[in-house]
Formats: sequence, structure tokens, C-alpha cells
Amino acid sequence: MQNAHLSALEAKHATLDRRISIESQRPLPDQMIIAQLKREKLRVKEEIAFT
Repeated sequence: MQNAHLSALEAKHATLDRRISIESQRPLPDQMIIAQLKREKLRVKEEIAFT
């Protein structure tokens, strides 16, 4: 059960990383969106660390 949860968190972390990368490569990246995605990515990373 915990392994599935960890896998889901790692997948979410990777997805957020891709979304940050895509947004950063836009001609006019939205810094608010990037900041929000980074905060969410950090929250997921912290949850992974405590799992």
C-alpha cells in the first residue's frame, strides 16, 4: 500500500517537473504559475521524504 502511495507521489513530482519545464520554455512564461507549480512540487517532495 505504501509503495503504491510512494509511486504515485513520485509520478506527481515528475509531472510537476515537466509542467514547470514546459511553462519556463514559453515565450512569455507566467511566473505566478511557475511559482505555484514549484511550491506544489516542494510539498510533494517533502511528503516523499516523510513517507
